[in-house]
Amino acid sequence: MDGASLYFGSCTRCSKAVYGDGRACQAMGHLFHSTCFTCSVCSKILSGKPFFTVSGQIYCQDDFLFSGAHLSQEACIVCGDVVTDLVLQARGKSYHPSCFRCVVCGQNLEGQPFAVDSHCRVYCVGDYHRVQAPRCAACGMPIMPTEGSTESIRVATFNRNYHVECYKDEVDLI
Repeated sequence: MDGASLYFGSCTRCSKAVYGDGRACQAMGHLFHSTCFTCSVCSKILSGKPFFTVSGQIYCQDDFLFSGAHLSQEACIVCGDVVTDLVLQARGKSYHPSCFRCVVCGQNLEGQPFAVDSHCRVYCVGDYHRVQAPRCAACGMPIMPTEGSTESIRVATFNRNYHVECYKDEVDLI
């Protein structure tokens, strides 16, 4: 059986059968003929290219940004300005990529691991641990993961937290 006779399913746009390797694309969980996956405004073929969707309509990048196709403009949760270029979505909020930063050190977190506190403030992982980590009842320092680890080890007793080493010292004093 050659590649041209492989059946993939029906095209979402034209409802006709999609046969053959390289003649189809998937987008938004749907199957399209490569030639049917086009911009709603200019009909440019979008297979393998950036695209946007608004209310079920598909747009090429130029038409989305410059033709007014993006009717529902989103405001950046940090600065409040309308996001007219790329929208970074995190935890259901919209950000300019340059505004998605750690609240402590200001490090840009686009594409980086991050953590969020109970007030939805965004942190780099290191600052999150420094600010949110439980404090040792003996030395008062945060109980944080060791370098290269993502987990911290602590001793919790009588509603108090200790570094393992500090707890040993506390027990030795008793």
